Amino acid sequence: MKNRNSSHKLAFHLLSIFLMLFSLQACEQKPKEEKITVQLTDTIPAPTLLFDIEIDSLEVVQSKIKKNEFLANILLPHNINYVTIDKLAKRSKDIFDVRKIAVGKNYTLLLSKDSSQQAQYFIYQPNAVEYIVYDLRDSITIKKKRKEITIQQKEVGGIINSSLYLTLQQADVSPYLAVKLSDIFAWSIDFYRIQKGDWFRVIYEERFVDGESIGIGTIKATEFNHFDRSYYAFYFDGDSTGRGEYYDEEANSLRKAFLKSPLKFSRLSSRFTMRRFHPVQKRWKAHLGTDYAAPRGTPIMATGDGVITKSGYTRGNGKYVKVKHNSAYSTQYLHMNRRNAKVGQFVKQGDIIGYVGSTGLATGPHVCYRFWKNGKQVDHLREDFPSAEPIKENYKATFENISKQVRIILDKIPVEKKQAV
Repeated sequence: MKNRNSSHKLAFHLLSIFLMLFSLQACEQKPKEEKITVQLTDTIPAPTLLFDIEIDSLEVVQSKIKKNEFLANILLPHNINYVTIDKLAKRSKDIFDVRKIAVGKNYTLLLSKDSSQQAQYFIYQPNAVEYIVYDLRDSITIKKKRKEITIQQKEVGGIINSSLYLTLQQADVSPYLAVKLSDIFAWSIDFYRIQKGDWFRVIYEERFVDGESIGIGTIKATEFNHFDRSYYAFYFDGDSTGRGEYYDEEANSLRKAFLKSPLKFSRLSSRFTMRRFHPVQKRWKAHLGTDYAAPRGTPIMATGDGVITKSGYTRGNGKYVKVKHNSAYSTQYLHMNRRNAKVGQFVKQGDIIGYVGSTGLATGPHVCYRFWKNGKQVDHLREDFPSAEPIKENYKATFENISKQVRIILDKIPVEKKQAV
């Protein structure tokens, strides 16, 4: 009996082991669960921005300020009442005075898309760079912002066959570059005596906003050949002053004690001479000044730093101003339409001291510019005035390295490309 029981126990044990092995094999053969990966093919589009404002849920209205159009005219039709407009104007005063909204300037209204078309934002652009955002929603908030300005470096060269303006226009360059060049060379080149055959090369920056040009920036370097003599100007702002200046190829400042002319642009109509037939008095007499003809109202600049010693009227001079620059030099400006200087006033070179007219003994609008040296009237066009301070020695090597590299680029600019006809 005992042996039989032992046999039964052994058989049962073996059967248990068999069943366990079978169960493990079945588990191993069970198919694995498949992992399903869901890929999103549709992405959420980025919101449309205008003046950094999401506008997908808003209606955009863009226009220009019309004559006799004010803030109230613009906002009242879009459910912004007088109380809110008055509050807006008061809060805006320290940021932008809404009374200075000008005809022709751009503005944008962002309206709700429901039937009320209530104004949510009003954006005014006083210029191409700045804009004022008026948030008209729950509470009025006002912010002044600036658009991003991108700068491109450009090059141009040309031969002058008629005028600098026309040559630049033929080269598809803003004529304002001519004004910038006249400012740079105001101490060394008389731009009223530019002649046919003069030529120039310029490396300059042009500024862009939203892909549109907003004007000429810094002129980096230029060569202007006048009467077969080349004048160079290199911009340098790497000294301790942090204020950029123009220097020639030998690191001398282009600034001098006196400007070549009291006007930016005009026509030299009569030179300094000891014998000229006076157009009003009809007799021969000395003309101890230089006449520059220009439209009435053209600004007249002080050609050097000094103090106003006379500002008045005489029958011959008309309205005039006289400036004492130092113990040696004085200048006088005659036939003004209007004076902008008082006796005792200190003026700096380039300050506006009056406007071109034809008062006194004059046949047409011009300024007669007179120059005294040690008490004697002289021809200022024949004077050679000293330059301002050159670059300091500890910055000279840096300047020479920069100007040398720029000169290589400058010399490669063709001067005959798109020249004026």
